Amino acid sequence: MRCLRVTLASLMVMAYANVNALELSILSLEISGYVISAEVAHTQLSRSQGLMYRESLEENSGMLFIFPHAGHYSMWMQNTYIPLSVAFIDEQGVILNIVDMQPQTRTAHDSAGMAKYALEMNRGWFSARKIAAGARVVGLEKAPAAN
Repeated sequence: MRCLRVTLASLMVMAYANVNALELSILSLEISGYVISAEVAHTQLSRSQGLMYRESLEENSGMLFIFPHAGHYSMWMQNTYIPLSVAFIDEQGVILNIVDMQPQTRTAHDSAGMAKYALEMNRGWFSARKIAAGARVVGLEKAPAAN
């Protein structure tokens, strides 16, 4: 029994280390004149991991989630320590809605329409810059395809 517990614990540590070792590309985006450095989550693994287990996020940095196709998506904050805001974005780069999220919760936050992207930033980043639904995100054409 002790051997089984040690093996399971080792596997959990290895899985956590492998997910955190993801090499994410960085994409420069612009919204309403503000430049953002966004880590790109375009694979199932990187989208599942998101910003989990991070302790902080730089001021003008975030994570861009790229979905395989436009649809109604939800985000949640399980194992995420940083308070975040998420902007759901359509295929044309227009922000559909922005939602503030609480760390370490399983509350689903939904897109208001057919989203192709979600951009997570520090909570309040969008509102502090008066960025709201209808604003356009520039630079998405340089994003890799989702897989």
